Amino acid sequence: MIASLTGVLSEKTPQEVILEVQGIGYQIAIPLSTYFALPEAGISVQLFISTHIRNDTIQLFGFGTREEKQAFLLLTGVTSIGPKLALSALSTLSVQDLCTALETNDTEILASIPGIGKKSASRMVLELKDKTTRILLPVSHEPSKGHPLLPSVSEEEATSALLNLGYRTPEVKKAISHAQATLGNTYGLEDLIRTSLRELAKTK
Repeated sequence: MIASLTGVLSEKTPQEVILEVQGIGYQIAIPLSTYFALPEAGISVQLFISTHIRNDTIQLFGFGTREEKQAFLLLTGVTSIGPKLALSALSTLSVQDLCTALETNDTEILASIPGIGKKSASRMVLELKDKTTRILLPVSHEPSKGHPLLPSVSEEEATSALLNLGYRTPEVKKAISHAQATLGNTYGLEDLIRTSLRELAKTK
C-alpha cells in the first residue's frame, strides 16, 4: 500500500496532479486545500497518499498534510460518504473548520458541502464527533508544508474547480461574479474559489 510519494510535480489542476517518481507518472486526485499549497510544476513535492481499489481500478488520492489524509480516511469511513464526497468536504472546509463543525454539531456548515445534505451531515456528526482527535496532530508535530503558492487568477480554473465539486454552471457563474465584486481588484485564485463557495453556500 502506498503511504506517500515524493517526486517532481509534472502537472496540476484543482482536481488532480501528475507526480513523476523515478520515471513513473502517478495520476493523483487532490482536494482544493492541497492544490492551493502546491508549488509550480517542476518542483519536488511530497504527497500523503490514500489508495483505493474498486472494480479492479486503483485510484490514488493525495494530500499535502497528514491531517488532510487522516480527515479523508475518517470521512470515507462514514456510511454513504465515498472518496469523491470526502474530497468535496476538504475542498470546502479546512481541516480545522471541519473538526470544529463536527465537535459543535454544526450540521448547517457541514450541509453546505456539495453533495452533503442535512441527513448526511447529521450522520457525520454522529459517527465522527468523538474522533476529531485522530485528525489534528499535537501542537508539537508540525504539519507538512508545501511551497508557498500565489496562483494566477483564472476565472476558468475557478469555474472548473467549482463544477467538479458538483455545482451547476449557472449558479457557479453567479457566485463567481458576486465573489469578484466582493474581492475587488486584487485577489488570488484561492480567494476567488473560497469566496465563491461562501456565496454558493448561501443559496443552499
